[in-house]
Amino acid sequence: MAVVKFPELQQRLARPTDTTYIVNFWATWCAPCVQELPAFEQVRAANVGKKVKVLLVSLDYASQLDKKVKPFLKQRGLQSETVLLNETDPNTWLNQVDGKWSGALPFTLIVNNHTRQRATFEHELSVAELATALQKFPN
Repeated sequence: MAVVKFPELQQRLARPTDTTYIVNFWATWCAPCVQELPAFEQVRAANVGKKVKVLLVSLDYASQLDKKVKPFLKQRGLQSETVLLNETDPNTWLNQVDGKWSGALPFTLIVNNHTRQRATFEHELSVAELATALQKFPN
């Protein structure tokens, strides 16, 4: 699990690729976030071999990485790629992710740079909602 700064995450999400990325911003202390994590795992597993990738972006403090975040991921058996965003002031980067994001968690961005498609969700998602949203993107 990598610890990244926002410019690195932003650069990754801006890559010219035909892969659809499902990017979920979450934290271990956010109950709705924890509730929806299995949905992202199911979508990841259902799309193995397709041009669909799940990226979980933890907004926990970097100091909690070894004590809390890594054990949390291991305990729940999460296999999706996960990074910890090491930024202390969300006001410096929130609008760059999405201008309509209030900062509430969970927040999910689905993006395909090749087709310039984007969808955002500022609430807990179910497997059905994720699958429906993903149908609008190429895979």
